[in-house]
Amino acid sequence: MTPNSTELEILKLLWKKQPLTAKEIHKHLESKYWWSYSSTRKTLERMGNKGILEIGSQGNKKTFRALLEKIPTLASCMQEFATNVLELDEPLPVNMFADSRLIDKEELDELEKLLNELSEGKKEK
Repeated sequence: MTPNSTELEILKLLWKKQPLTAKEIHKHLESKYWWSYSSTRKTLERMGNKGILEIGSQGNKKTFRALLEKIPTLASCMQEFATNVLELDEPLPVNMFADSRLIDKEELDELEKLLNELSEGKKEK
């Protein structure tokens, strides 16, 4: 499953620190999307229904954890972008992500492997 841009923004928050409450997530998204708190909660609920997030509880507060792993999810997003937007047949070069604040150096090797696998799988179809 490839998350949409809003879902990806929430996942990026959770990959950095989890679990988070709806209020903590909303605090980060509020200035970017100008959403109401109820819109954030509804989005989180939908993501839970889609199997993107695990919804738990901490006292009387709902908490959220990412169910999608970071590197496979990013690889899928990047491959989809390379194929559908850029119309590339080969995987994107991983060195273009070397300065990413989201991906550390150890994860680059895993990302490169997954991008190559996704590219090969696409060619076989």
